[in-house]
Amino acid sequence: MSGNVVTVERLIAARPETVFSFFTDRDRWLSWMGEDGEFRFEPGGAYRTTITGENVAEGRFVEVDPPKRLVFTWGWAEGGMPLPSGSTTVEITLEPVAAGTLLRLVHRGLPTPEACAAHEEGWVHYVDRLATVAAGGDPGPDDWM
Repeated sequence: MSGNVVTVERLIAARPETVFSFFTDRDRWLSWMGEDGEFRFEPGGAYRTTITGENVAEGRFVEVDPPKRLVFTWGWAEGGMPLPSGSTTVEITLEPVAAGTLLRLVHRGLPTPEACAAHEEGWVHYVDRLATVAAGGDPGPDDWM
């Protein structure tokens, strides 16, 4: 694996505690990303979630530090692209700012520029949905499903 990294930043009009809850509660997680899933939101806890159709992501939570930091491994168990379950790392940091929360997502360990481009597109799509729902809005049906 090379050092390919994707970084997505977004200002969210909600407190860090609120935003963090969308990463540690199954129903809240699925309100912005995914159709179904099983999650154990604790260090070492596994997750498996159907993002869209045949695309199933899988990994483990590495660090859960409310309400400021979450780290989990990521990969595709089914569909997606050739990226084995848990083979990359996603780090979420939440910084309180006057307008709410600055979310910074850093996805490390992606193997190719194509994998970086695909995951950047995906994270931008889903972080936009997260920003809407965390601020109290309705992101509507996921048009990727």
